[in-house]
Amino acid sequence: MVFADPGEALARARALLDAGPSPLDASVAHQVIGIWQRDFGDLRLALSHLRRARQCAARADSADREADVLATLGVALVHAGRTREGLAAFERGVARGAGHTRARVLYRRAYVWWVLGRHREALEDVRRAVPVLRQADDVIWTARALTLRATVHLALGAVERAEADFTAAEALWDTTGQEHDKADAVESRGLAAFRSGDVPAALRLLDEAEERYARLGTPTFMLNIRRCEVLMAAGLAPEALAEADAAIRKLDGIGGQSTRKAELLLAAARAARPAGDPHTAIARAALAVRLFAGQRRTWWEAHARLVLIEARHAAGRRSGRLVADAAAVAGKLASFGAPAAPEASLLAGRIALDLGWTADAERHLAVAARSRHSGPPLARLTGWSAQALRAWAAGSNRGVLEACRRGLDVLDDHRMTLGASELRARATEQGAELAALAQRASLVSGGPRRLLVWSERWRATVLSTPPTRPPADPELLSGLTAFREIASRAEAARREGRPVPALEREQRRLERGIRSRTLHMRGKAPGGGDRFDVGRLLERLGDEVLLVELAVLDGRVQVLLCGRGRVRRFEAGLLAEAETEAEHVQAGLRRLAHPGAEARLPVVEAAGRRLEELLLGPAAAQLGGGPVVIVPPGRLHRVPWALLPSLRERVLSVSPSAGSWLRARETAPPPDGCHVLVRGPGLASGGAEVPELAGRYPCATVLEEGGARVPRVLEELDGAALAHIAAHGTFRADSPLFSSLRMADGPIVVHDFERLARSPYRIILSCCDTARFASVGADELLGLVTALLPLGTAGVVACSAPVNDAAVVPLMLALHKGLGAGLSLAEALRDARAALPGDALHQATGWAFSAFGAA
Repeated sequence: MVFADPGEALARARALLDAGPSPLDASVAHQVIGIWQRDFGDLRLALSHLRRARQCAARADSADREADVLATLGVALVHAGRTREGLAAFERGVARGAGHTRARVLYRRAYVWWVLGRHREALEDVRRAVPVLRQADDVIWTARALTLRATVHLALGAVERAEADFTAAEALWDTTGQEHDKADAVESRGLAAFRSGDVPAALRLLDEAEERYARLGTPTFMLNIRRCEVLMAAGLAPEALAEADAAIRKLDGIGGQSTRKAELLLAAARAARPAGDPHTAIARAALAVRLFAGQRRTWWEAHARLVLIEARHAAGRRSGRLVADAAAVAGKLASFGAPAAPEASLLAGRIALDLGWTADAERHLAVAARSRHSGPPLARLTGWSAQALRAWAAGSNRGVLEACRRGLDVLDDHRMTLGASELRARATEQGAELAALAQRASLVSGGPRRLLVWSERWRATVLSTPPTRPPADPELLSGLTAFREIASRAEAARREGRPVPALEREQRRLERGIRSRTLHMRGKAPGGGDRFDVGRLLERLGDEVLLVELAVLDGRVQVLLCGRGRVRRFEAGLLAEAETEAEHVQAGLRRLAHPGAEARLPVVEAAGRRLEELLLGPAAAQLGGGPVVIVPPGRLHRVPWALLPSLRERVLSVSPSAGSWLRARETAPPPDGCHVLVRGPGLASGGAEVPELAGRYPCATVLEEGGARVPRVLEELDGAALAHIAAHGTFRADSPLFSSLRMADGPIVVHDFERLARSPYRIILSCCDTARFASVGADELLGLVTALLPLGTAGVVACSAPVNDAAVVPLMLALHKGLGAGLSLAEALRDARAALPGDALHQATGWAFSAFGAA
């Protein structure tokens, strides 16, 4: 009953002990309490109760009862890190038990072998146990044994065998009332989905399992470990680290299993390195190694040592000892049949290459490269990474580019199984090394045109394919409505000076639910999206327009000047210096948004000149006088490009990638699209441009005051030719898809825009911070503008800094005057800036706005 209803089982066992039971019944009661404490409570109390259970079984002179308790005690001892004692308890249990009881003991010993990483012994004990359990018609224990065998198969990479066992076990669980075991079965299916490469299904099943465990009131440490692994594959390493650390604190708080603590430490170490914290990774991995060694868990210890070496390498350590350690771990993992063995060989080869030991590097990389033709996508990616490094070491640029192409194609296939744009964006991080290596090879051998192709290959890839629309999910829609209501109430409370912690907690809870449901979406688009064509780009640019793509190689900006039938390369400054200067400019613009800061204007203009030197270098003198499209890397999208002297008075647009600009250029406006004007609440200017624009567009739909509610706004925006939204904008660096515009009934967020069938062909956001993005993955952007571009929007005007609401009004009116004269957004914005008063406040306002796309 412990795994059907753990709380009820615990209560009944305690009541039985209070009633003065016989030794046999007392043995059962103490065992039940021991199991509960072992799995959900204090391990020390578990051992105490299980020893008393064994004593009672001996007094009752029941060999089967004693054998059963010895098996439970053996599991607890192993979880306490006392592996030798635990295995000895199993030896006595196997000897004391017979028939059906011995089969149950063998099943539990198989579980312990799995915990210890001794998978062959685990499979052997399950092989002996299952026929006996089936013959006894023991549905529950047969299902447990099949679930365990499936989990062992997954550890060995045998996904199809695992799925067969999971399916058979689930059919048996459906005939029982074992609710905890059923939750465990759902969790196991989540793990199987992950191993087969279906990350959205894995996240959905793990969330479902967590809900089931929550209803039972039981901890979920194994689920935490598995979810960390899935989150890592989804590019959500910081979240995986937070989950692992929170679980460790909870486990320590209840005095839980040391085996689980070691596994959680390993999960935390794995997450800390890609989260950008190699020193935390080193600390967690080193402690995990010590715990696994003390627990005699050599399979786990080898995996922890791999993570420790990876973290030390990420922290900048290079030595022959590190190569030898990585090679030794690779050999150990290979002897276990562990799927991680190629990763260790790749690491040994990479470190050897850093040291210039090409012969050693080739030996290790050749072993790792064998995994490139089979296995799940991320395993094949490891193999192609190794193959690319082999070619680089051999001086074969052609071989490098071929391996990088094949590896990124594999990752594209994986990305396209992900429905959520956030997951697609973050997953590109796993291909960053291949993309950078291909760019280096292109620079050496292929010239500017090839460098442009490879710069585009792994830039803003999320925009290259139609997004997966969120399903018509009543729970998701309900969550968005509730979020909007709570966010609106919290904002009102802040304005009135009332406390908001309870509202903020509820808002965060709703955000987690919305995000969780969107992450469950599975991708539908085949292939990796449009392939970039340099010839097509040059044809579209013609002789007048120049496109300036900024690539970054080894920290330095490479300027690719495209137009007039060719691509030229110029070398500019260091990216780090440009980022620092851009932050200074943003700080200056924030100051200039307030009256009385005129003295800052020369400082900001001087910073603009320095930015031009760092970002354009000698290419600035080659721009001519025609329109320019700037394609910056993700880390530079906050630069106010109109501030740079050579760009200040020209037609200027910005695009996340050259491919994105091409798609925008080739997007046709809707034949019957309307104009929509929206005025949100709380603007200092009152959105004063909207009433005047309503007079210029007599057929426009105007939504203001109580009419500017999110459902109506979304309805009118869908398929519009032109939309103008005057509202407060908020950028959420912590959760960019909750960046928002304030409407009458609360915020309209990126998740809302993603539900549009077609976003407006042109959209003007006269709001603060609407052109801010989170740079994630390899070179991806998440924010309002990038959510709109793949949905049918060809042009956006948005703002990258806080601006003065009153100063925005004349800029917007002048902008629409240009649109009315038939100009593009970029042309109209250039003329609108020129029409503004010459004071610092209005100049800064003009610089803060950019035109994105090509409409």
